[in-house]
Amino acid sequence: MKKTLFSAAFGALSLGVAFVAPAQAADVSACLITKTDTNPFFVKMKEGATAKAQELGVTLKAYAGKVDGDSESQVAAIETCIADGAKGILIAASDTKGIVPQVQKARDAGLLVIALDTPLEPANSADATFATDNLLAGKLIGQWAAATLGDKAKEAKVAFLDLTPSQPTVDVLRDQGFMIGFGIDPKDASKIGDEDDPRIVGHDITNGNEEGGRTAMENLLQKDPTINVVHTINEPAAAGAYEALKAVGREKDVLIVSVDGGCPGVKNVADGIIGATSQQYPLLMAALGVEAIKKFADSGEKPKPTEGKDFFDTGVSLVTDKPVSGVESIDTKVGTDKCWG
Repeated sequence: MKKTLFSAAFGALSLGVAFVAPAQAADVSACLITKTDTNPFFVKMKEGATAKAQELGVTLKAYAGKVDGDSESQVAAIETCIADGAKGILIAASDTKGIVPQVQKARDAGLLVIALDTPLEPANSADATFATDNLLAGKLIGQWAAATLGDKAKEAKVAFLDLTPSQPTVDVLRDQGFMIGFGIDPKDASKIGDEDDPRIVGHDITNGNEEGGRTAMENLLQKDPTINVVHTINEPAAAGAYEALKAVGREKDVLIVSVDGGCPGVKNVADGIIGATSQQYPLLMAALGVEAIKKFADSGEKPKPTEGKDFFDTGVSLVTDKPVSGVESIDTKVGTDKCWG
């Protein structure tokens, strides 16, 4: 489903236009706003949105922040989408609280706003959310880590490599989900850092990239060099953590778990760099989002959540080559076939 994308820089924004069939190109336009345009997760999300837009005859404009956490660029992108007369916006927000006034402005202007992957705060600030069940994604890797360690889990030393200081919902859900799965009381499950379990060495920020993962891991190893379990917000951060552990000869005796299930991440599971990861499906999220905007433009109908949930669940699978009893998983061969559908 790979398509050629043309892009042009505009101020702090990264902008790509998906070219479409001319018959309907002027009728329906949509915007995709992601956290970065370098993280493979968002690259795949853009790919899915672009392909679906071409299929449906929708003009798609794609924007991204300079780095994960760059909310200012996302705010500017929303303003541009409103001014351009877009029918809808798909957004993976960096600041899930701070972006809400701009999202409301878009909705007041008649745009359909769908959160992708990362729910806004509150979630109903968007018209809909298409996402992985991120709490479940965290629980799965927490359960796997606890079962892999067995009785040693009671004396584990756990490091948390989180996303950004603003604690976006995706970060909180994965973090707290891991704790629940591992058997740690998260205290207030709506925030990170109030836990008092002695197994927690600490939290550090990665900005969701490899360099950040390496630095955060180095910082936490200085705090406690006996860390033996590492929860990472995503697979680029996990790769950085592995390099930091390798530098001190600890790469073989530390369990690293993560979330994303991208093709590079699944390969890292196969290679033993990551023990297990929860696979999500950003291409599907984005494709469904474009379909929803087209339907809204044609009929005024808004998407409905999965029954029993307040969002549309796009699925999650635990990927590992070391399965444990009681935790359903797929191996890396299947994970490779599914990354990133």
